[in-house]
Amino acid sequence: MNRTLYTLLFHLGLPLIGVRLALRARRAPAYAQRIGERFACGLPPLKPGGIWVHAVSVGESIAAAPMIRELLARHPELPITITCMTPTGSERIRALFPAAQFGGRVQHCYLPYDLPWAAARFLERVQPRLAVIMETELWPNHIHQCAHRGIPVVLANARLSARSARGYARFAGLTRPMLAEMSWLAVQTAAEAERFRQLGARPEAVTVTGSIKFDLHLDPELPLRAAALRQQWGASQRPLWIAASTHAGEDEIILAAHRQLLERQADALLILVPRHPERFADVFELCRQHNFATLRRSSGALVTADTQVLLGDTMGELLFLYALADLAFVGGSLVANGGHNLLEPAVLGKPVLSGPHLFNFLEIATQLREAGALLEVADAMTLAQALQRLWTEREMAQAMSAAGLAVLQANQGALEKLLAGLQRLVPA
Repeated sequence: MNRTLYTLLFHLGLPLIGVRLALRARRAPAYAQRIGERFACGLPPLKPGGIWVHAVSVGESIAAAPMIRELLARHPELPITITCMTPTGSERIRALFPAAQFGGRVQHCYLPYDLPWAAARFLERVQPRLAVIMETELWPNHIHQCAHRGIPVVLANARLSARSARGYARFAGLTRPMLAEMSWLAVQTAAEAERFRQLGARPEAVTVTGSIKFDLHLDPELPLRAAALRQQWGASQRPLWIAASTHAGEDEIILAAHRQLLERQADALLILVPRHPERFADVFELCRQHNFATLRRSSGALVTADTQVLLGDTMGELLFLYALADLAFVGGSLVANGGHNLLEPAVLGKPVLSGPHLFNFLEIATQLREAGALLEVADAMTLAQALQRLWTEREMAQAMSAAGLAVLQANQGALEKLLAGLQRLVPA
């Protein structure tokens, strides 16, 4: 498939995209809003001539935040336009970079669909000096339109699993020219760098910089605030664990494990955090159907001795909820979703557990596993057993915490390498 055929098929698929948006809007009404932006129509006021950063959704937005803050500090004369594809990503961007705090230097809109005329209209408005795409969000027409205008395009914190590489390889006529047009690929690992080269990236344009997700920096007040809230709940001594970023099919497993824990630890408390906001209400009902005394975090009510599950149904609080817990399970891993960021609980010194499906974080998972900082479980029984063991064997939990922090420290520095490369590409 070449780019012309891809573009034709994209146009033909627009009715299906409309149906998909409508279906998603039934569960998340925000999908029915700002539709014009997805076609580069009705864009908000945007100052031209700065840096454009694309972060597809929540995870990429969080990963990009330290880079964006450094770019703001290093280029005070330039606006930064951040785009995403999802309402949750949009909400997260606005929370991370409130307009009042950044004096209008950070601008935000949805990325238009990958249609030549929409990409051209967007670029005419933004006129970026540099385009930075986070991880592996590759859109052939956007990249070609940038190359046509002489705008350098960087794939930052790039990752590419073997499975994804095989998928791209099936469309070599589209993939090879697209990758060849990119100015720089800052890749997380050597294996991924080789995959990009084999798919058509210019060898001199590919550099292994590591993962900027290791360059996490915590607000030192965060653990203190968490400890104060647990004390306010009267839960300082309660066994407290979190299951975060869960997907459909996992919540039932998590709740079954919690039921087993309650048989041994009658005062155990679970913080359950679904990955997607449109699932908050359904998961709350699921908890009630399973007869758990459940409290919604969004209610603002305090956890009591009777509370068995706290549903994390707020946005922007995940690190704080991790800080509240003794032990952390990271979701998207008991189902074949590929997992989520294992480093967020690790940086807080929490022993980390996950399911076996970690193909989105293979390198990070391997390092944590080999260091003794990660426990993988297969089902409710093994999850409950692992949690019980960590509460009982405190030395094991402490060793996992120390190992996770050591892995983080050993891998830091990717952000500085990335920023140095970006600096070379920003036109004076």
